[in-house]
Amino acid sequence: MSKSSELEAGAAVAEAIPDCPRCHKPLPLCICDSITPIENRISLLILQHPQEQDRALGTARLTALHFRDAVVKIGLSWPSLSKALGRPVADPSRWAVLYLGSAKVADLDTDSEIVAINRKGEAEDHQRAILKEIEGIVLLDGTWSQAKALWWRNAWMLKCQRVILGPKHPSRYGKLRREPRRDGLSTVESAAMLLSALERRPDIADTLNASFERMLAKYRVAQVELPELAPKPRPKRDYRRRKRG
Repeated sequence: MSKSSELEAGAAVAEAIPDCPRCHKPLPLCICDSITPIENRISLLILQHPQEQDRALGTARLTALHFRDAVVKIGLSWPSLSKALGRPVADPSRWAVLYLGSAKVADLDTDSEIVAINRKGEAEDHQRAILKEIEGIVLLDGTWSQAKALWWRNAWMLKCQRVILGPKHPSRYGKLRREPRRDGLSTVESAAMLLSALERRPDIADTLNASFERMLAKYRVAQVELPELAPKPRPKRDYRRRKRG
């Protein structure tokens, strides 16, 4: 069988496997039966680039399923935060966005894993007070360039507080999805860090990270038993292109 024929056969097998109606993953990769939504005080909005709908390794919808107050929107732009959320009123100044700029927690004089920064990439004064006032978090789901496109297409994000993360450990993706920076995390890991810290609830991080581990374990099994559902790791993400932009 030719290489193209093998690819076509694999795609046909993958198409024949039904998706979970909740997480939209192929059923062999679904972990929905182990998810119980958390009553979260801080709202969560995940904006996903249309080209980042990774059925196998993506975590945007999986993340949202863990919270009572969470929204996933797929697209490029929304006229306002309230439109993105589908709510009549939402004040972006009371929300924070996980910022994608060059600022790193490691370069700042702080031991915190979550830092509020200003437009110059400097740590804000009165960190505790700023973080305490946050009512919601915006996460951008996609490659570096896709997330950057979402940032520039949604001007209302400029009114949000910018926050950056300084995780003490690299992403659990490991070799399954290589990131160009140590602080590059999956959407589910970012949400775990942010909401757990801001709500002072370590159980949130424990729950989300455990779910992520279960998802990755299923993926690794599928690499052996159903390789058409578990492709080889992606090439290194487009950080250089992001930097030049």
